Amino acid sequence: MPKFAANLTMLFSEAPFLDRFALAAKAGFEGVEYLFPYDFAKEVLRTELHRHGLTQVLHNLPAGDWAGGERGIAILPDRIDEFRRGVASAIDYATTLGCSQINCLSGIIPAGVPDEVLRTTFVVNLEYASEELGKHGIRLLIEPINHFDIPGFYLNTPDQAAAIIAEVGSDNLFIQYDLYHQQRTEGELIGTFKKHQAQIAHVQLADNPGRNEPGTGEIAYPFIFEALDALGYDGWIGCEYKPRTTTAAGLGWFAAAGRHAESAAILNIRS
Repeated sequence: MPKFAANLTMLFSEAPFLDRFALAAKAGFEGVEYLFPYDFAKEVLRTELHRHGLTQVLHNLPAGDWAGGERGIAILPDRIDEFRRGVASAIDYATTLGCSQINCLSGIIPAGVPDEVLRTTFVVNLEYASEELGKHGIRLLIEPINHFDIPGFYLNTPDQAAAIIAEVGSDNLFIQYDLYHQQRTEGELIGTFKKHQAQIAHVQLADNPGRNEPGTGEIAYPFIFEALDALGYDGWIGCEYKPRTTTAAGLGWFAAAGRHAESAAILNIRS
């Protein structure tokens, strides 16, 4: 079965952020991700990772004024210098934390800026970021996000992401495939994964509706996990969902996935 990483921005929010590393490890997670590391000293985060034997799987580039509603600046033509400073900051953190993947949020479409300007800005920024991150062995990801949760978000579908990757022409630019966003936008979760598998470097999950834990909505996650395994996906799956009650109370799906993996391993040995 795939490897699961706890998204500490959304899971274990009952506790202060730095306490969530211990809770994730105690729950059985071997990896963690979160939106942004920049509010904490990188050495402090590294200490928590090492103390609890966790892998830092992913974090995002700086995304502008998040509290003010910004969701990325990569398409904004008047913020290119800020974007490049963010790349440097992200590399500084990622190299300290041993993080090999960084996600770039495209941003919300601003009024009055032609689409060709937005796309050109996005491509130029991705060319720069993919090259700079590549120098440090860090992969750059872009994430399609549904337009219901973030109205006006520029990047919505894997097809659109694949076209932008082709235009950038970098071998260090990949897709972050969020099953929740894909379900809300187009569905066809496994068919779309298969279509773009060569470009997908990271997967995230949540159920729909509600963006809660697997088993609370319409997505057949046991089938999804088996399908990803059968297709040879050996990357991480980030658990980026909102627990319906507490995180611990909603981890039955995680325990079931672990039991299934153990059973499958036993059957493989016997066969």
